[in-house]
Amino acid sequence: MYFAFFLVSFLASIVGAICGIGGGVIMKPLLDATGILSVSAISFLSGCTVLSMAVVSVGSSMRNKTVCVKFAVTLPLAIGSAVGGIMGKVIFQEIKNRAAAENTVGLIQAALLLLITLITFIYTLKKDKVHTLRLKNIPVCVSVGILLGFFSAFLGIGGGPINLMILSYFFSMDTKEAAANSLFVILVSQVFSLIQTLLSGRIPELEGMFLLLMVAGGILGGKAGSRINRNIKAEHVNRLFEGLMAVIMVICIYNMYRFR
Repeated sequence: MYFAFFLVSFLASIVGAICGIGGGVIMKPLLDATGILSVSAISFLSGCTVLSMAVVSVGSSMRNKTVCVKFAVTLPLAIGSAVGGIMGKVIFQEIKNRAAAENTVGLIQAALLLLITLITFIYTLKKDKVHTLRLKNIPVCVSVGILLGFFSAFLGIGGGPINLMILSYFFSMDTKEAAANSLFVILVSQVFSLIQTLLSGRIPELEGMFLLLMVAGGILGGKAGSRINRNIKAEHVNRLFEGLMAVIMVICIYNMYRFR
């Protein structure tokens, strides 16, 4: 059981570092499907793992200067994401408190993640025909970041496919550039998310071994994914991303059936 959690976090973090989606969007629905831990515990573990992966990946990207982070737009986006993340966690907790059973929360998360992933999948297939924007207005960047952070925190995925769609459409970033900037946004938002969780004292009950192994998987996966990202073509990243979204949608449909 412990090895399975480590393996999921490691493999998800590799793909997350390559595509810039964090890995939580894979870990969360996949571990939810096992039914081993509560929805809240898996959300917490996923967030911690994504944070560890993002620290390694962003550090590696900056050290090797493979792809530059566009701080002029990505920093306001990250700040907005941190604010949105706090809002998302508050609303998640409120729905959890009001729900008759935690399965209800899991069902809502699975349905919303399915919808977001489907929209992103369609956009990815059609993006060559879409006229993209180049936003530079700071308040607008912050507002877009709030939206990103809200969904990431509420869904407990620490990032996700929506990041790449937003960076591509609103900021005209190519695949690898969007991946690097997405990881920076995820890093900032996850730091604030963890601080909020610690200050609120709402750390779910779980065995420390799960946390230790998943964070280790995030670090090792982040290192491996960053190395692969430097040597892989953008078109291959696109294909990996598209295949990943298809898998995520299948898992979400299964989780909706399980949580119903």
